[in-house]
Amino acid sequence: MARRLPPLTALRAFEAAARHRSFTRAANELHVTQAAISHQVKQLEDWLGLKLFERSGHALTLTSDGKNYLPPLSKAFDALANATERLSAATLAGPLRITALPSFATKWLMPRLGRFQAVHPNIDLHVTSAQALHDFSSGEFDIGIRLGLGRWPGLRADLIAHENLSPLCSPRLLDGSPPLRELSDLRLHTLLHDQPQDQWPRWLETFDGGDPALRSGPGFSDSSLVLQAAIDGHGIALGRLFLAADDIAAGRLVKPFAQRLANDFSYWLVYPKSAAEKPRIEAFSAWLFAEVQASIDAVALDLPKNPQHALR
Repeated sequence: MARRLPPLTALRAFEAAARHRSFTRAANELHVTQAAISHQVKQLEDWLGLKLFERSGHALTLTSDGKNYLPPLSKAFDALANATERLSAATLAGPLRITALPSFATKWLMPRLGRFQAVHPNIDLHVTSAQALHDFSSGEFDIGIRLGLGRWPGLRADLIAHENLSPLCSPRLLDGSPPLRELSDLRLHTLLHDQPQDQWPRWLETFDGGDPALRSGPGFSDSSLVLQAAIDGHGIALGRLFLAADDIAAGRLVKPFAQRLANDFSYWLVYPKSAAEKPRIEAFSAWLFAEVQASIDAVALDLPKNPQHALR
């Protein structure tokens, strides 16, 4: 048996207007004009042969028929919204396998995963840390987080954040002896090196004449180890500001000097081009870029703006 129903747009317009007691707020909710709401409500009234609103100047009140019609209509729309949400959740449900640089996974991703799980409890994240980018054709991983120039054949690469390098140290070093007030004071301290791509020589050449005596010091194979050594007071790291955002915000690390060096490499979210519209990848990508911008804003890193964030 066919259901005899008024137009859906007219029902939505009435329900929103009745709930808000305002055509203007209903129009804002449904992203239409106030005139469109008025027209759709009139269409519904004509279809029903009943008056649903009393209009007096700017005041909008429901008639007795309008009051009786609103509760079951709102309940029906709530049921439809809940069914749609359950269907969307079912589409998202399942694993999302991520391969990420160890330093990015440790310093940035892991502290934020709880927030992702709170928003998407049906997505089971599986995070593997690795220096090398895995072959996606095997199906072992869905997405990767890499540091590079953004060019990986056959893959889509979305810019996560540019990377700037600046000296970072424990706040204890600022108040101790030897002093750490001028660039020349670096000669009095131990420099911590992020290997194998140590950027201290380039930074020193740019800002302090490239004194060869400053190029020695302990080396670490991962950026997170360098930052931890600096937190523990073992010396001064040439830290990746994006990775160090939480440590700077918490006061575990400080920037003794304002000079920053732009890294040639940036952080990228990479995945097969054919997977760009997969719901779980879209959900993670949208969450990731929102978190990235919040991280940059929280400690005023002043990194170059990434237009990708504004589009998501």
